[in-house]
Formats: sequence, C-alpha cells, structure tokens
Amino acid sequence: MIDIRDLREHPETVRASQRARGEDDSLVDVVLEADAAHRSQLAKFESLRGQQKSFGKQVAAAQGEEKQALLAQTKEMAAKVKELDRSAAQAASDRDVALRKIGNVILDGVPVGGEDDYVVLEEHGTPRDFTAEGFEAQDHLELSDRLGLLDMKRGAKVSGSRFYFLKGAGARLESGLMRFAMDAAFKHGFEQLNVPNLVSESTMVGAGFLDAHADEVYHLAADDLYLTGTSEVALAGFHSDEILDLSDGPKRYTALSTCYRREAGSHGKDTRGIIRVHQFQKVEMFAYTRVEDAVAEHDRMLSIEREMLDAMEMPYRVIDTAAGDLGGPAARKFDCEAWVPTQGRHRELTSTSNCTTYQARRLNTRERNTEGSGTRMVATLNGTLATTRWMVAILENHQQADGTINVPDALRPYVGVDKLS
Repeated sequence: MIDIRDLREHPETVRASQRARGEDDSLVDVVLEADAAHRSQLAKFESLRGQQKSFGKQVAAAQGEEKQALLAQTKEMAAKVKELDRSAAQAASDRDVALRKIGNVILDGVPVGGEDDYVVLEEHGTPRDFTAEGFEAQDHLELSDRLGLLDMKRGAKVSGSRFYFLKGAGARLESGLMRFAMDAAFKHGFEQLNVPNLVSESTMVGAGFLDAHADEVYHLAADDLYLTGTSEVALAGFHSDEILDLSDGPKRYTALSTCYRREAGSHGKDTRGIIRVHQFQKVEMFAYTRVEDAVAEHDRMLSIEREMLDAMEMPYRVIDTAAGDLGGPAARKFDCEAWVPTQGRHRELTSTSNCTTYQARRLNTRERNTEGSGTRMVATLNGTLATTRWMVAILENHQQADGTINVPDALRPYVGVDKLS
C-alpha cells in the first residue's frame, strides 16, 4: 500500500493518480478522515494514560474515605482509557482498510486512460505477407492439431474447459522455451529459486493479488491457501519481515512455476487455443532495489524482455500501459506485444512493472538507511521472460508454405530439432 505520510502531505497527487486509474478518488478523504480520528483518539489515550499513571501515585498515598473515592475515580478512568484505546485501534483499522483500496501512485509520464489508451514506445520487425508468399496463414490451434502438438479435447475431458495437453514436439517447444528463458535470467545475474505454488493469505494480500482481482484466484478453503497465478507472489514474500543489505546492488531472483488463474469474467474471450487458459508455465524475474535504483532496474528488465523477443525472431512492439490498465501494485508497466498473424493484431507476451514500495510496505521488507540510522522500505519490480502463450506467436509467425514450422535458431539447441513437422 502507499505511505500514509505521503498521502497526508500530497493528497492531491494521490487523488490525481486515482482519477488517472479511473478509480474512486474520494477514498483519499476517507483515509484522511480515519487517520485524523486515529491520531486524535491516540493523543487523548496517551494523555489520559499519563494522567492515570500519575493518579495511581495519589491512590497509593491516600487513606480511608479519600482512598475509596480515588479508587472509584481510578476505575472510571481505566474504563475511559480502555475505550479510547479501542477507538484509536478501530480508527487505525478503518484507515488501513481504506488505504489498501488505493492503488499505487502512478509515476510521472504514465498515460491516462483505460486499456486502449496505451502509448507505443517502440516497434520491432515487420509482419510477414503470407499472401505474397503464396499461402494462407493458419492459426496456432490449426497448426497444433495438424502437427500433433496440442490436445484441447482431452484437456477438457480430464479437467474441463480451458485446460489442455501439450504433446511431443509441442511439449518440447514449451519446455525448451522455459529453459532458454531461465538461462537468459541466469546470464543477467538472477538467482534461480524453485518456489511454492501455494501461499498463505497474508502473502497473497501482501503481493497485492487479493484486491480487485480476488475472483481470479483459486482458493483452497480447507487449507486456507491460494494457488498463485505467477511466481511473483512467492518471490515478493521471500523476504517479508526482513531487513536487506542492498549495498552491493539489487537482489535479483527468477523462478519457473506452474501458474493458475480462474479467468473469471473472461467468458467468451479467447476461448480458442491456449491464449487464455487456467494453467500455464511462466518464467518470472523479480528484484528488490533501493528506491533510487527502481527506474533503472525497470529499464533493465525491459531490455532483457526485448532480448528474449528478438531471439524469437518475430515482430513485436513495446507499449507504456495506461493507468487504468495497471494492477494495483504497479506504478508503471511496460508490455511487449508480439504480432499474431491470424488475428491481425499484437498480443501481450511480457510485462514488467515497477511497484515502488507498494508491496514492500505490505510485506514489511526494508533496508538499512545508507545515510543516518533506521530502516526504510525497498522497491520491488517484476517482469515476465516467457509463458506458454508465447507458443501462439512462435507457431504462427514461423509457419511455412510446406506445412512445417521453423524453430527459431536460439531455441533449436533446447528443442532438439530445426523444424516441427
């Protein structure tokens, strides 16, 4: 969540951020009112508590009827102190509940608006003209059916809609892509972690995944555990309640995990193939940095994502995501979208988010101040290096007139073949 001190000092900045996100800016006033009530009740509590301690000395020195009268007053004062303590705690709870509903304050330059109000920052490559090459492009599901790479029918038979089996070369393509991504992360200094796919409610809340999108998360009620939709959740919780030493630079981690999403509210959207499914593989980058280093780390993650997409030899673009399309923890997000020929549009393959101190404040992840004493919150960032969805763009962009699919050069050592046929 955001820093209450920043909200007190710059309420209009937070209101503007809420409006840019298309969210309720009156929450700022709700927080401020609850915060003022908390501070007022707390001041009264501390004042009366001080009087109570002083009054105790008078009671000890008194005798007879005077002592009995003072004891009666002490009992009344104790009840009032208890009530003020309860009121202060309730006001603090009300403040924090409202504060958690406010998304991270967006950074300067983030486009205002919703899903369609992004700004294109870069475009790489040129979409192929399949008509000029003498054949009509097939979509990834047609290609997969013909080459035996994917089985949606048996996936639905075993688990229901939006589940699937990858088969043979299809399974090798996915696993090769993930290994290539993990090697890329290692090359760039990310330490590999194998993470839990089930996490506690406190971790899920701390990472910011039980706010606006709680209905997209699988919850195991009997165990009160949550299946993660990205390893970002476990990676964010890895250093919760810890004080980090960032004097040598950011702490960088990467993980390959199976991800689970209910895709609530997506009925009728991308039901064909594996663009929007309930289970998939994903390689994630995650970094803990000093606040001053967060923007540079964000640019670094984006450059690594671009390297990955360049290696896949397909057209893509980089967009600056609009405020209304940001998740609650993100202050800024860049997406890389690959061209999907049969859809005639770009589709998101990667995203990288600068979450500033939003997650760290919820999870109590700090660093020691480099100047002076005490501690302060760190910044957290995340970025995608590969997901199962990448196969859609790889298959469609690399299909050939003879019905085969070229494997990008960078993936050939990982997949074991030059062509899928």
